[in-house]
Amino acid sequence: MDELLAGLRAAGEPTRLRLLAILAKSELTVTELTQILRQSQPRVSRHLKLMCEAGLLDRFREGSWVFYRRSQNGAGVKLAGLLSGLIPADDPTIARDIERLDAVRAARSERAAEFFRVNVVEWNRIRSLHVPEAKVEQTIMDLVTSGRVIENFVDLGTGTGRMIELIGPKAQTSLGIDLSSEMLAFARATLDQSGIEHCSLRQGDLYDLPVADDAADLVTLHQVLHYLDDPAAAVAEAVRVLKPGGRLLIADFAPHELDFLREEQAHRRLGFSEDEVKHWLALAGLTMTEMRRLPAPEGESGETLTVVIYTADKPAGRQQAKAERAGTLEDTSA
Repeated sequence: MDELLAGLRAAGEPTRLRLLAILAKSELTVTELTQILRQSQPRVSRHLKLMCEAGLLDRFREGSWVFYRRSQNGAGVKLAGLLSGLIPADDPTIARDIERLDAVRAARSERAAEFFRVNVVEWNRIRSLHVPEAKVEQTIMDLVTSGRVIENFVDLGTGTGRMIELIGPKAQTSLGIDLSSEMLAFARATLDQSGIEHCSLRQGDLYDLPVADDAADLVTLHQVLHYLDDPAAAVAEAVRVLKPGGRLLIADFAPHELDFLREEQAHRRLGFSEDEVKHWLALAGLTMTEMRRLPAPEGESGETLTVVIYTADKPAGRQQAKAERAGTLEDTSA
């Protein structure tokens, strides 16, 4: 009861209701919020502090920036969602705020577009060496969404945010984690344009994730491990945040000899053997469920990359396994 009253008191002010409406749609910095609300930074910061203390908002740091978002964890999640849903979208003040939010998003998109223009040549060069991305993505969707309910999805090394853009609509909540603030800015602009609201982005170390144990139904490592010094440790950390019964998906390259990727694109490893990946999964206590190889047609230069996709499940805990066995017995008796 005390938490409910504290949340209601924290939300019971016009500017704070405006903040709830805005932050239900996007992660924003204090600077961006002052642009939208047309209020001073100290005043906005004071409102944000009270709402965070009441559990209505989440606060997280990304380098030197601090972002805010409507709460997605903790005691205030339900109240924040309920109050956001009660705020009339056609209210003139809210409508004006959303117009200004769209302008902030447009500015993000322009910065992201410039980042893409600088890097697009090298990205396209790598894409040309392997099977079309559409085939990779369709295979991923077949492996992670078929017959599965995804409550909480975590994408590690999220990069441009493409995995969240792809899988996010099938999940109740999505979280992308990346160490690069530049890539997170690009991903944030991408997700703004896609209209996916139940997602968030965090800066974090893949060896020490800012996620609780047993938090995710699905964790993906899409074209990430070849950048890392210790891929096995990253896999073990991914498994830590995976719920019992949850699924890990790894997509990466088979062994190759394209040294320019190491020299020009900072690839630490030139692909991984099947035995190596299977060993990591076994050490982490996972049961591998499937492996699919997607070789590329050989190009004129003879340089190609084979994409390999692995899925593995975390064994269910005793209580979940017992429930599953009980359900099987009921089905049999029926």
